[in-house]
Amino acid sequence: MQARKNDVQTYSQVFLSSKNYDSKKIYAKRRKSLMEKLDSFCVFAGMIVEPGGEEAFVQTWTRFVQDPAFLYLTGVNQAGCYLVLDPRAMRSTLFVPRKDPFKEFWNGKRLGFVDGENVVARLTGVEEVRPIDELWDFVESLAKKYASGKNAVDHAYAFYYEKFKGDHNEKLKNDLKKVLRPYKLNVKSCADMHFEDRLVLEPERIGDARVAQQITDEAFRALLTEMKNMKTERDVALFLNYEMQRRGDGDLAFPTIIAGGKNACCLHYVKNDEQLRDGELVLFDFGVRFGTLHSDISRTIPVNGRFDPLQKMLYEIVLESAKVYQRVVRPGVALKEIGMICWEFIMMELDRRLVKGAKGSFKLLYDKRPHGVSHFIGEHIHEGDPGSRSLDVVLKPGMLISCEPGLYGDFTATIDGKRYRESIGIRIEDDLIITKSGFENISEHIPRTVEEIEALMK
Repeated sequence: MQARKNDVQTYSQVFLSSKNYDSKKIYAKRRKSLMEKLDSFCVFAGMIVEPGGEEAFVQTWTRFVQDPAFLYLTGVNQAGCYLVLDPRAMRSTLFVPRKDPFKEFWNGKRLGFVDGENVVARLTGVEEVRPIDELWDFVESLAKKYASGKNAVDHAYAFYYEKFKGDHNEKLKNDLKKVLRPYKLNVKSCADMHFEDRLVLEPERIGDARVAQQITDEAFRALLTEMKNMKTERDVALFLNYEMQRRGDGDLAFPTIIAGGKNACCLHYVKNDEQLRDGELVLFDFGVRFGTLHSDISRTIPVNGRFDPLQKMLYEIVLESAKVYQRVVRPGVALKEIGMICWEFIMMELDRRLVKGAKGSFKLLYDKRPHGVSHFIGEHIHEGDPGSRSLDVVLKPGMLISCEPGLYGDFTATIDGKRYRESIGIRIEDDLIITKSGFENISEHIPRTVEEIEALMK
């Protein structure tokens, strides 16, 4: 038993597991669920090489992020691995590189095949583990089996996206085609069947998402009390990242965005190195990974701890737009159906409160809709088919989505006799679990109202 505990710790970021539940059983249950939908065998490819490994200069030192489809089924977070599902035998086979002690001397422990050793099978729970050099011979043996006999089929499956070209999944499809050609088998994508399962979180993954929210909340509150000491975007990013990571078991969900003033009008601003200026707002987009789940939060706060009247007006318009949108979030609707509701509310309120109420004006950096208001969250921070973002998928209990209305542009207003003119970017993002009757905002406790933020920044 001690050896097994040591294995879990040794490979803690290579095989993602939880101390709170049996991760192996969850990964096995997912593989079984997919195999029950398949009528032929299926191949999944993890990321082929480490980040930078496809270039001549390989030492980029970028953290490795596994293909989320492969991670969802295996928990394996290392390059160069494949998974084959055989639904007739209800058997999974994991292919890993052969053990390379010299490479591990440089880069740390990796899952590797060793003759007569069962560490990888014991750690991951996959029934069969083979070396990567046996992959295509194994696939060919399955092709022979599935192409003949009274239950013969004319296809096999691979995980790839029909609309997305040039990635490692398309390479898998093309490689598989060559192997299957002599047996007159076509290749079909299993992506739709896969996402049917993957977009609905198990109770254990919802628990991990809640922990990620708690970590993010604590880190953000710690930052708000220290903002008076922050001089640059970099100061804020370093502090916030540290506070999140020291509380978690993994890494950040994505590179943190700290965008002061007009920088908040760049949606994916990651430069994070400019001065913070008194009187301006600063936009945060941040989150942490816990287990294989993530938090994805946006908040916008005043650098000096107080919203000016124009900032407060615009901020509360965005905040209220989220509430209007959330009234229609429930099982049975698709994100595509409700995607314009918050943007229409924002435009209406800009006209009512800013233009008519404050004799103001605005010039947006987009045409009514700057970005989607929701995306799915799971093993991938922007979960779902990258071609369609799965926006046409009907919401079901257990799905986790973002709610992130925003406002970006140049604004003027006259309030209490004073003229204001600012370039402002505001985004407020929460994470919603779909329930049987509607949704639960699992990031509701993370400070977001004007009153909460200003009180914590005193």
